[in-house]
Amino acid sequence: MTTLRSLLFNLLFGLATLGLGIVLAPLLFGPRSWSHAAGRVWARCCTMLLRWIVGLRYEVRGAPPKGAALVAAKHQSTWETLVLTLILHEPAFIMKRSLLFTPPFGIYLWRAGMIGIDRSAGGKAIRQMLEGARRVLAEGRAVLIFPEGTRRAPGAPPAYHPGVAALYRGAAAPVYPAALNSGLFWGRNAMMKRPGVVIVEFLEPIPPDLERKAFMRLLEDRIETATRALVKEAEEARRVVVR
Repeated sequence: MTTLRSLLFNLLFGLATLGLGIVLAPLLFGPRSWSHAAGRVWARCCTMLLRWIVGLRYEVRGAPPKGAALVAAKHQSTWETLVLTLILHEPAFIMKRSLLFTPPFGIYLWRAGMIGIDRSAGGKAIRQMLEGARRVLAEGRAVLIFPEGTRRAPGAPPAYHPGVAALYRGAAAPVYPAALNSGLFWGRNAMMKRPGVVIVEFLEPIPPDLERKAFMRLLEDRIETATRALVKEAEEARRVVVR
């Protein structure tokens, strides 16, 4: 049954992405907020499909930031790219520049003001990231970065990159760490989607005045400690259901 539900969701997810990309295209000609509205419609549609077909819901813990802030989130799944769009107000994701040229949603990402960087550009990529982040923060919006750069399976050793520290020092804004357990339900590059409750937890913000190494240690400790706890909680809940 889980396989059939996953196949049905994957089919409808693709159709919804393509269909809404076409239907909502007129919003691309309006202000940035219209493109964000289109993104929210798409994300809400996909989360509804997850709930109805797969039986996957989500819960938000802690206090998401309002206004200008940096959010550094654990990255385990495609799931968080959907739901964080709904939780945060018009966030700008830091992402691979190539995604801005991926149809049909690349043009939506560009019009929504996402921050695309060329990871192979070295120092130039850092400058691109800082320029984009300062622009977004000046607009009173949140900047979202995945400190590990790519999706990591639950339990995999952490691999935090120095780009988040450069952003922290260059943007001079508080960082809100965010932990989650989405990889247990929608794995990295996984066809299967499993029922349950994904939890995303916003943790105590880190003030913008720490030394680089101290910041990196604190950020990793907070995110990884909270993520392990959320994964353990979900695994224990799953064992109770099985019994």
